[in-house]
Amino acid sequence: MNEQAKILKDKSRYTIDDLVSIMALLRAEDGCPWDREQTHESIRSNFIEETYEVIEAIDTADSALLREELGDVLLQVVFHARISEEAGEFTFEDVCDEVARKLVVRHPHIFADVEADTTDKVLTNWDKIKAETKHRDTLVDTLNSVPRTLPSLMRAAKIAKKAAKAGYGKPLDHVVGDLLLDIATLCNDSGIDPEKALYDACDRRILEVAAKEEDSEN
Repeated sequence: MNEQAKILKDKSRYTIDDLVSIMALLRAEDGCPWDREQTHESIRSNFIEETYEVIEAIDTADSALLREELGDVLLQVVFHARISEEAGEFTFEDVCDEVARKLVVRHPHIFADVEADTTDKVLTNWDKIKAETKHRDTLVDTLNSVPRTLPSLMRAAKIAKKAAKAGYGKPLDHVVGDLLLDIATLCNDSGIDPEKALYDACDRRILEVAAKEEDSEN
């Protein structure tokens, strides 16, 4: 056991800096064989799993479990940041700096002189600033920004909501469970993969919006 490991082992309480140091030790040449072998791709599913476990803790109102699962998500962030630091891409500190800067920029009613005294105004400002900083000039840019890796129903809801704000269709206010179950049953009876069907439908909707935007410009 090296000296740094001894110091960390004997601490009575740990901080985020300690977590970063522990991850560096685990990834060191004489560290843990499993941790050293991991890549962004190899632990990708771990991140998804830990996120769902946080949701489970929220849904069950289990604060002790939530504390634990948030720690597991934070571990994933530190893990990925360490892998990128070793590749000379960015550090955990860079991650913290970027998200802090984002919060400052997207809250001009706190850090500047913009007025936003309601939640709607705050969200409107947030969306506008996000679109500007991400250089999303069209609705298609915004719709394409919805991650394809989301579950298809979640992706569909986000696309529907964003499109509705621009006048395309109505927002999905709530999930009608019985209707969805009927659709799932129909898919099963017809040999259709519902995830794939909804995934493709999302792509078709974006193409439809793109065509309408192109027509309006001509």
